Amino acid sequence: MAERRRRATSADVAARAGVSRTTVSFVLNAKADVGIPPGTRRRIEEAARELGYHPHGAARALAGGTSQTIGLVLRQSAEQVAADALLAETLWGVASEARIGGYRVLVEPLSPDGGRYSDLLLSQQVDGLIVSGPRVDDEELAALVAEGFPIILQGSLPDVPAPSVDIDNRAGARTAVEHLVGLGHRRIGCITNAPLAYTAAADRVAGYRDALAAAEIGFDADLVIEGAFDAASGHTAMTRLLATRNPITAVFVASDIVAFGALEALREAGRRVPADVSVVGFDDIPLARHFDPPLTTIRLPANALGAAAGRALIDRLAGRSTSERTLLPTELIVRESTAVLGSGTGGP
Repeated sequence: MAERRRRATSADVAARAGVSRTTVSFVLNAKADVGIPPGTRRRIEEAARELGYHPHGAARALAGGTSQTIGLVLRQSAEQVAADALLAETLWGVASEARIGGYRVLVEPLSPDGGRYSDLLLSQQVDGLIVSGPRVDDEELAALVAEGFPIILQGSLPDVPAPSVDIDNRAGARTAVEHLVGLGHRRIGCITNAPLAYTAAADRVAGYRDALAAAEIGFDADLVIEGAFDAASGHTAMTRLLATRNPITAVFVASDIVAFGALEALREAGRRVPADVSVVGFDDIPLARHFDPPLTTIRLPANALGAAAGRALIDRLAGRSTSERTLLPTELIVRESTAVLGSGTGGP
């Protein structure tokens, strides 16, 4: 008995045409409002004919863009998302704008170590995406943008031409470090909020370096340690900073959650805050004002950030013009974790 031939799938068509499955779905289901080049369309149609592939009904419904759902994709693991103290405010902002436009919001953690946008798009039926925390090594995201899928970056990628909504990470970090410089500190460490593949982390390090350069303080790469979203990474990074031969008198931690771990490491080492080491965080999460000591930090407008991203995506889906880049300002909030160096409460 002859072996039954396997039915071709959209993945087979995508592989033969050299495109993503999402692009195959758009072309073969006649989604006309996505700007896919004619040559790419012809290549996909030819591949489908050669393989005998025909899309099923559910795919046709998706490609028609009738789900009235937008996706908020968080480029973190599920555990990291669970620890995000500002997610509720950001989601509130996105959902408020989505509701006005007649859309629902689907929230999806998508770890950098696994998971694909195309799987999410094809299975969850979303009309467009807000991608929060984009990474410079995210090739699939860049491909989706190039293929015309409606995407708003909550963050930024310099080489990816998608509309971007972000806070001014670089300026906020510079303000944080300038505050420490103004208190007389010159030996200032930096613990990042995330690996430097995340553009927000790289921008905050750039702001740290800007403030040092403006104050004519030499940059020491040994004083920059990567965090990874959580308090445990802050504890590890602070322990490494305390082991440097020339001790720091202050540290800029580019995330309040990461800063909590750094503060714990300082306590365990018998270092007082701010008497021995001044600490500035970033985000101004609700717990920051209640910590011991209350944390000096950079406040970001989480609700406004989510609303701006949601509004931009709804506008794009409606065919209205969208700004290429929207930057929201941050604000320095001074509390009790920083003090003047040499004042008796601000360091040795």
